[in-house]
Formats: sequence, structure tokens, C-alpha cells
Amino acid sequence: MTTTAEKASKAADRKARAADNGVDAIPPLARLFPLGLQHVLALYAGAVAVPLIVGGALGYSAEDLAFLISADLFIAGIATIVQSVGFWRFGVRLPLMQGVTFAAVGPMIAIGQQHGIQTIFGSVIACGLFMVLVAPFFAQLLRFFPPIVTGTVILIIGLSLMRVAAGWIMTGSTADAPGAPPINVAFAFGTLLFIVLLERFAPAALARVSVLLGLVVGTLVALFVPGMTDWSGVGNAGWFAVVTPFHFGLPVFEIASIISMCIVGVVIMTETTGDMIAVGEIVERPVTRRQLADGLRADGLGTILGGIFNTFPYTAFAQNVGLVSLTGVRSRYVATMAGAILVVLGLIPKVSAIVEGVPRAVLGGAGIALFGMVAASGIRTLAKVKFNNKNVLVVAISVGIALLPTVTPTIYDEFPDWFQLIFDSGISAGAIVAILLNLLLNSDEMRREHANDPSIGASDAVRGPAAAALVHPDASGTGLIDTVVLDDDGHAAPRL
Repeated sequence: MTTTAEKASKAADRKARAADNGVDAIPPLARLFPLGLQHVLALYAGAVAVPLIVGGALGYSAEDLAFLISADLFIAGIATIVQSVGFWRFGVRLPLMQGVTFAAVGPMIAIGQQHGIQTIFGSVIACGLFMVLVAPFFAQLLRFFPPIVTGTVILIIGLSLMRVAAGWIMTGSTADAPGAPPINVAFAFGTLLFIVLLERFAPAALARVSVLLGLVVGTLVALFVPGMTDWSGVGNAGWFAVVTPFHFGLPVFEIASIISMCIVGVVIMTETTGDMIAVGEIVERPVTRRQLADGLRADGLGTILGGIFNTFPYTAFAQNVGLVSLTGVRSRYVATMAGAILVVLGLIPKVSAIVEGVPRAVLGGAGIALFGMVAASGIRTLAKVKFNNKNVLVVAISVGIALLPTVTPTIYDEFPDWFQLIFDSGISAGAIVAILLNLLLNSDEMRREHANDPSIGASDAVRGPAAAALVHPDASGTGLIDTVVLDDDGHAAPRL
């Protein structure tokens, strides 16, 4: 039995190792600020896309969209600081950046169109509470999210969001001319071409922010085309404003909306678990089960704050995990600095007003790349699956059912509201179907048969959180150290 003195000694050893690998080191400000800014640039395009999508789908004004962006940046900064610095049982204390998840976009639009944005915020708060409460037990739930499920869900998210990119390109179409204006198509594909060229020819540092640079250059070119840009709201926006809670009214708690969002919460926790294990591998500080729970609680807290301060659920951003690996900078305080920059940006309304003024056609071109990268990440995860006929069926049926409301938005109009909230988004429906089909088709007998198989497949459902690093598209292949989850004593945790 481990004594208190032995536990203290092991804890001291872990702290000493952490000091040696630089995770707890604070770089000088001359390096800290540009490194933090680099993380903000890598995250920015994805972070501001969600409030633009949701607010645009609900028909909000330019002023309200700018407020949603400010709230998003402000809470993203706070959530990042909590995750990287940590307090009590909240925060994994690793260089992780937090941003609004794309997984919640479909359900939130469905909720908002039926019940209003106050119900979105109510379901987000409830989702955050759910995440905080189940964080210590989430290892038991991971068995329902092997690569066959997570890869399918990520693929569905990317495919479902393509309708949003198409809607941005269609801006300006009329009943007389229902097609996309040719100038919009030109700007969309011009932006997309510029992003591709950056990825091909630009230095690695610029290629990491190719989507953001595509938005900037596309907008600058649009300045020379009359009517393409509208920044009338920038002049009226202040230089400083506090993000106020419940700006759109008190939250409304509706049971079907909460259930739909809690399903998203489980997807968020699965994604964040993969990111935490991945970044722990990259910085050579394998995470313990307790750290996993602390990081998931921080996700939940960020989501609760999101609902209170008029924004949405938060998760760790995978592109920033890749940036840690690319730069080799391990200090968690670089993420803290990035969080501070995001908080400041959220308090400057003019910044949000400028972002809101980016031409929708330019956003559409960048959206094709951004949402396509999400779908490609799902395919990369599915590449780890053994594709027998049963697994092909799991993916095929899940994707098919998920895309029904995308290709025919009115398909469930005759169903009750609670059914529409869950199945209209496609993402929730696809996740539920993927989980149930995997449990049905990949039986216990099959899992036992492949229990000792070193490759990752659908049978991996019986394994514990150590396998979660391989679930996430950016969580494997670093080659630095073996992926492992430690218990609180610093020993390799047994598989479930």
C-alpha cells in the first residue's frame, strides 16, 4: 500500500520532471507575447466562424453578430487561462487553447430556430453542468466512442457545415436570380485558391494560418469592388466595452434542447480527452486520470460561462495542439498569454465589428477549406478502423441519416418539436446512430476476439482512455513517447 510519504515523493518527482521539460517555465515577455499571438492566429478563424454561422442562421443584425463575436473571444480567453493555469480541480495545466466547438452548430441552430437564442444559452449552461458532473466518470463512457464512432461524427460535422459555406456564397441571390452571384463565386474560389497556394508555397509559419490569411487578403481585394464590403458598423462600435451576461435575456431551459446539447457535450469531452493526451505526449508529461478529469471540468466550466455570457460550448482546439508539436514550445504560459490576448480582443468591439464586416463570399471560400478540413480529420480518424462489412455499414448508415436534413431541410417538419431538435441537426442524429450501430454490429464476442490486437479498430471500444489519444485525428504519430495515461500515483493505468 502506498504511504503518504511515498505519494508526496512521487508528486515531487513529477514536479521536478515538469520543471525540466519546460511546461511550467515562463518565457521572457519578448518571446511570450509573439508565441501567444501565434496561437491566437492559429485559432482565430475557427473561433469566430461559429458565432457568425449561428447568428447568421438566426437572422441577427450586424451589431448583434459583433457582440456574439466579442463574447466568444472573451470567454475563449478565460477558458484557455483556466485550462492552462488551473485552479483547484479545474484545468489540465498544459498548453491547450479553448475555442467554440463546431460540433454544437447544427443542434444550436435547430434549437434557436424553434425556441430562440435564450433556449440555446439555457441548454449550453445545462450541458456545461453535465460535463462538470460526469468528468470523473467519463473514462467509463469512452467505451462508447471508439474510432469508428468519433471518426464518423467528425466527418458528419464537416459535411453538414458545407451547407453554411454554400449559404455564405449565395448571399445576395434573389427570387428572380436564385443562383449565386458570379462575383461571389469568383471571390469564394479566389480565396480558396489563395489558401491552397499558401499551403503549397508559403513557409510553415504562414501555412499554419493560411485560412486566416485567406480571409484577410480576400477582404482587402473586396475593398476595390463596390458593394462587396460593409463596415458601417465599425464607426459606431466603441473601443472598449464589457461583455455583459444574459445580454439577450435570461436563459430558457427546455428538456429536449438540453438532451440534444448533452449529446454534443459527450462528443466535446471525447475530443478534448484526445487533445489532452496528445499534448501530454508532445510535451513529455503524460496526463493522469485526475488531470483528465480536471481538464474536462475546465471544459464544462468554460461552457457554463459561455451560456451565461452569450456564447457557446468550448473544447480544446486541435490545430493548436499541432502548433505545440510544430514549434516545440512547451510552456503552458504561452497558452495563458494567448488567452489574455483573446480576453483583450473580446473587450474591443471594433475588432469584432471588423470581423463581422468580412464579405460573406470570402467567408464562403474560407469555409470550404475550414469545414473540409474538419471532414478530412474524420476520414483520418476512420483510417485507423478495420473496415469489414459491419464497419462500412456503421459509417454508411450514420452518414446517410445525418445528411438527410442537410439535403432536404423540411424532412422532419411533421414530427414533434423534441424529435426535430435531436434529428434536424444531423450531427446529433449521426452520433446516436453511430453509437447504437457500433454496439449492435460489433458484438461482445467480436471485442473479445480482437482484445489483444495492437491495431486500432471498432473492437477498441473496450479499452480505456489510453486509446483516446488514437481516437483524435491529431493525437497520434508524434513519435515522441509512447501514449499512456497514468493513475494518480504516476503508474500506467490499467485498461478497462
